[in-house]
Amino acid sequence: MALLDRFQRPITYLRVSVTDRCNLRCVYCMPAEGIVLRRHDDILGYEETLRVVHAAVGMGIRYVRLTGGEPLARKGLTRLVAMLRTIPGLEELTMTTNGTLLAAQAEALARAGLDRVNISLDTLRPEHFRSISRLGELKDVLAGIEAAEEAGLGPIKLNVVVVRGLNDDEVDDLARLTLEHSWHIRFIEFMPLGSELLWDEERCVPAFEVRQRIEGVLGPLSSTAVASGHGPARTFRLRDGLGTIGFITPWSDHFCSSCNRLRLTADGRLRPCLLSEVEVDVRGPLRTGAQEGELRSLIERAVCLKPAGHHLEELGGPMGRAMAEIGG
Repeated sequence: MALLDRFQRPITYLRVSVTDRCNLRCVYCMPAEGIVLRRHDDILGYEETLRVVHAAVGMGIRYVRLTGGEPLARKGLTRLVAMLRTIPGLEELTMTTNGTLLAAQAEALARAGLDRVNISLDTLRPEHFRSISRLGELKDVLAGIEAAEEAGLGPIKLNVVVVRGLNDDEVDDLARLTLEHSWHIRFIEFMPLGSELLWDEERCVPAFEVRQRIEGVLGPLSSTAVASGHGPARTFRLRDGLGTIGFITPWSDHFCSSCNRLRLTADGRLRPCLLSEVEVDVRGPLRTGAQEGELRSLIERAVCLKPAGHHLEELGGPMGRAMAEIGG
C-alpha cells in the first residue's frame, strides 16, 4: 500500500518523539534554561503511540525513528521498542540519541528489536563538548558509541551540526573517523530551531564549504551508492574510507521535493513538515475512543497537508516549538 501526498511523494518514514525532555542543553537546540515541558498527562502513553504507529504502518509507513528531546530520558523505552517490533510490515526501527545514556541501555535495546542508532557527535574535544552541550561529557557519548557497536546497533551514524565559530574547525577531524571506523558521519547545516540566542545566518556553514575543508585536508570525496538510510543525506567516501560522509542541506540546497516523512510529537500531534506550524491532533481522538479507521483518516489528513517545500529563508524557522519539542 502506498501513502502518497498531494505532490505524489511517497510517505514511508515516521519520526516518533517520545519525550520533550533532554539531559543536555545544546546551544543550537535550546536555551540554557531549557524549555517549558509538557505535563506528564499531555505526553502520549506507549500504548497510544503503538496505536498510531500501527495505523501508519498499515497505510504504508515502513521506517520508524524514535526521537526526543532525548528518547533515553524517558523511562521504559525498551518496552516501547519491543511493542513496536510486533507491528507487521515495519521494516526498520531506529533511534536518534545524544548518546550520553546509551552505554547502559544499548544491549537491552538491541534485544528488544532496535535496529540501529544515530548519535549526535558535534566535537571530539572534551572542553568543546562541554561548551556546546552545557551539561554533558564527551566520554559518555564515546562509551555509548562503543556499547552500540558491541550490541550490533549498526551501521552507526554520527550527526554533526556544523556551526561557524563553534566546531567548524573540526570537520576534517570528524571526517577522518571514517578512515578508522565503518561509521557514517553526517554533517548537518545549522538551522534556527529553538536557539534564537545563538542563531545568525552567518553561523550557518554551507555544505560545500564543509566539503572543501575536508577535501583540502584529507583528499577528494567520491560519490557513493551506499544507502544513506531513508533521510536526505547525500553520501560520499574518502579513498580507503571504511565509512561514508554525508551532507544534509536544509539551508543551501533544499531536499523538499523528495521528503518522505511525517512526524509524531510527544504530545500527540502529527506534523507534516518540520519547518511548518501545521499540526493534526491525534491525542484528543485517541482519548475519546478513536478506532483505527479514524486514526488512518487523521494520518491521511496530515499527509495531505504536507507543503511543497519549507520557507526557512522567509520564516527563520518555526515559531511555536523548539527542535527538542518537535523531534528533529
